[in-house]
Amino acid sequence: HMFNGSYANVYLGRAGFPPYEGDDDAYLAENPAAENHWAWPYRDVTLGMKWNDQWLSNQDRDQDGSLDRHSGYPSYIGSGAWETNHMQGSYEVEVNGNIKQHHWTYFVKIVAVPSDATYDDANGNGNADDGETWYNGDGIEIGPSIWGAFAEIQSVENDPFAGLHGKQYGSPAGPGFGQYGPE
Repeated sequence: HMFNGSYANVYLGRAGFPPYEGDDDAYLAENPAAENHWAWPYRDVTLGMKWNDQWLSNQDRDQDGSLDRHSGYPSYIGSGAWETNHMQGSYEVEVNGNIKQHHWTYFVKIVAVPSDATYDDANGNGNADDGETWYNGDGIEIGPSIWGAFAEIQSVENDPFAGLHGKQYGSPAGPGFGQYGPE
């Protein structure tokens, strides 16, 4: 599956707002509460997402009124779900009294961890908190935890002004999706 558009539109719709189409004044005149939504500041970030059926299907097979997630599994763990995000945007910075426009890109691969995965519970709370590390059943690092049941297996960031160039993280277990298929 695929989505291409404003990063904010991935989340504004869930909050009952219509899609943002690029005109701040017109949008906020019709939807003033959108300005307080956490995703509003990211409306000018372009997002390209790709994902498989286990992440989010285009069907409601169990008739619960929602599109299926991790179909046939009690949670995402072990389901083989995966997603990629490719974001890009720009920002202005004053350099030597001049305003400069800086362009950035960010790409990340995220997988649902396998059922035999463990994590370093650095916070000691029994949850895989964001940033803690997931390991596969052989003790090899999968990647940093994100949203509990998922791990980042690869990230690439380019922001020359911030000094970021190329791969920022690559899983020692490998950056491919195949090894994280449904169990």
